[in-house]
Amino acid sequence: MDFDLILAGGGLANGLIALRLAQVRPELSVAIVEAGTSIGGNHTWSSFARDLTAEQLDWTAPLFAHRWDSYSVRFPAHSRTLAAGYGSVTSELLDEAVRAAVPARRVFAGTPIVTLDAGSITLADQRVLTARAVIDGRGQEPTAALDLRWQKFLGLEVELAADHGLSGPIIMDATVPQIDGYRFIYTLPFGPRRVLIEDTYYSDGAAFSVEGLRAHIADYAVSQGWEIVRIIREEVGVLPIALGGDVAALWSEGVPGVGRVGLRAARFQPTTGYSFPDAVRTADLVAGLPDFSAAAVDAALRAAAIEAWDTRSLYRLLNKMLFLAARPDERYRILERFYRLDADLIGRFYASKSTFYDRLRILTGKPPIPIPRAVRALLQYEVDHR
Repeated sequence: MDFDLILAGGGLANGLIALRLAQVRPELSVAIVEAGTSIGGNHTWSSFARDLTAEQLDWTAPLFAHRWDSYSVRFPAHSRTLAAGYGSVTSELLDEAVRAAVPARRVFAGTPIVTLDAGSITLADQRVLTARAVIDGRGQEPTAALDLRWQKFLGLEVELAADHGLSGPIIMDATVPQIDGYRFIYTLPFGPRRVLIEDTYYSDGAAFSVEGLRAHIADYAVSQGWEIVRIIREEVGVLPIALGGDVAALWSEGVPGVGRVGLRAARFQPTTGYSFPDAVRTADLVAGLPDFSAAAVDAALRAAAIEAWDTRSLYRLLNKMLFLAARPDERYRILERFYRLDADLIGRFYASKSTFYDRLRILTGKPPIPIPRAVRALLQYEVDHR
């Protein structure tokens, strides 16, 4: 064998696996293969401080470019600042960390994969690399196993002519016009005059106009009294939002014996689309495996994905309410009501650790949409997906 483990795809999940294995299992020979030129691509991943354990916060600390002690939300009838830690990881820091930890001869960047199986991958230049196991982390792919909607966005990291005046992120500003579903602006202040502004949509379809979203961001900046003097970077993304499905069937769509990670394994928070916490947990799982045979790796990743999916039915139920029961122009009301709830409940929600009592609190009280319409939508969904 050329390696103990080959990581197919150099995105977030496999990048973190490579980094964690280098930290705690240096005796293993691990290769990472990425079609692009850098590990992680061009992305920003964020998470809340309580999403991770103290140990996880420690080993991922070098990846965080920015941290804040609070964040805000804005809705037409409710605004709030929550005293909760929030941080953002950049693909640049992930790429630097992986290249510093993994020997250069094991990092295959700019190398497309043609085929793979449980013990090998074939590259576009016809080289064949072999290993005891292969993990497939090449991102979201079309699937018949999951019922998905989409969180799509375009972000511009910009330099402003004057200070923006923000003390922390605005993770949802839904005071903007509601078009193409639930729309909000997501803002990360990276410096006094440097800020990432993302125009984000929870939509039924994945298509969008890049030019249109750029114009929306420019309009938003003007509305905030900000003058953009330079565009530093542009970032686009389309993330899955899960309404239902069968994650075991998703696994059967893949290559037999090849473990899946990241979006390819449905490892994301179903409502928010956040993937960094799940990627960190997956990296710790792989690093703790006693057996790196293909069968053992595949079984462990499959079991973890199914367990995560099965424990997150609450979030998929809320997604059904958002996409099926609420009209597109009133979807924001569901989130507006949610952000009136207890701060600890909100924190557990983002961490995918909602309790039974959290569930009761979220689903009871004055509903933001008519109950009969919601019940009809949920019942019809069950009939359609039997």
